[in-house]
Amino acid sequence: MAQGVKEKSINDCGCKHPEDYELCNHFINAFQIIGKKWNGLIICSLCDTKEMRFKDLAHSVEACSDRVLVERLKELEDAKIIKRTVDQKTGIISYGLTKKGAALEPVFDSVHAWADKWA
Repeated sequence: MAQGVKEKSINDCGCKHPEDYELCNHFINAFQIIGKKWNGLIICSLCDTKEMRFKDLAHSVEACSDRVLVERLKELEDAKIIKRTVDQKTGIISYGLTKKGAALEPVFDSVHAWADKWA
């Protein structure tokens, strides 16, 4: 860690008391992204592979319509969770996780473990 840079803690969000955490804007913003229908499955699919083409994502989230999948991919790209790459030679478009998106992998691993036990 750089000199003079303080490591962030859970209290850095501005929440002074544990009962205030439910009102934490960071928490609310995170769940607005990952809690939106299909986003979790899209992110999980991309955690399992480096990059996926649209058709592969559509196959892995098959209950989601193509129109909604396009919307979710754009939203996740705007949130800098995923990146859209166009191959210059072939024009093939693929999607992958950004560093920010890849940081969600342990979160989804924990959700999977919880679901295996309780859901």
